Amino acid sequence: MEKGHRSKFDQIMVLVGLVSPIATIPQVIKVFATHRQHAAGQSLTTWSIYAAIAILWVIYGLRKREAPLVIGNALGFIMYGLVAAGILIHAGLTF
Repeated sequence: MEKGHRSKFDQIMVLVGLVSPIATIPQVIKVFATHRQHAAGQSLTTWSIYAAIAILWVIYGLRKREAPLVIGNALGFIMYGLVAAGILIHAGLTF
């Protein structure tokens, strides 16, 4: 792939990498705004696994020097971690 095309593709992938974290914003709001009611219905295990996977992708992206992987997954880790933290705070250890 030519360098010019790769650069444009990288820019597109950074935007694509933002979609997942942005799509998580409603979950973060629900977990913190409705507290126990919504938090109890969420899976701490699932959100923790999402966060762990995202951090592994960040590490992989750093090793490969791929900004789209690092940016999208770092934001994903933050958002997934916020949901997991909200579940812990408002519902405790749940599955």
